[in-house]
Amino acid sequence: MASGINLSRECQQVFEQIRKLKQHRYAVFVIQDEREIKVEALGVREANYDDFLTHLQWAGPNQCRFAVYDYAYQHQCQGTMSTCLKEKLILMLWCPTLARIKDKMLYSSTFAVLKREFPGVQKCIQATEPEEACRNAVEEQLRSLDRE
Repeated sequence: MASGINLSRECQQVFEQIRKLKQHRYAVFVIQDEREIKVEALGVREANYDDFLTHLQWAGPNQCRFAVYDYAYQHQCQGTMSTCLKEKLILMLWCPTLARIKDKMLYSSTFAVLKREFPGVQKCIQATEPEEACRNAVEEQLRSLDRE
């Protein structure tokens, strides 16, 4: 591992439960003791994006986290009046501006590891302010990936 941080087996299992089995809407991960990434919170499948943001920022305004979210939204197909449900998996790095520089560096260097270990993620988002992690900002980035 590039940062020396190990991804727990539980994290990989939870990721697959979200990606393949659709058992959870999201998972929030924390680096524990500067040695291992652990699951901190899971969102039930019926959870919404506000629930996710609450869990992501639960530890306080100066704590970094990683998260995976299975984002669902309605997409209108070009040239038709019909819409279809789109689901895209996002991987988020939450490093608030108030976080310690050491934590920001640790989480940032470990983010690349998660990108490699979590196949099938359609969008990686790095957020330092709540406005960058809000529903509108995230959905705008996801919609930019849609083919018309």
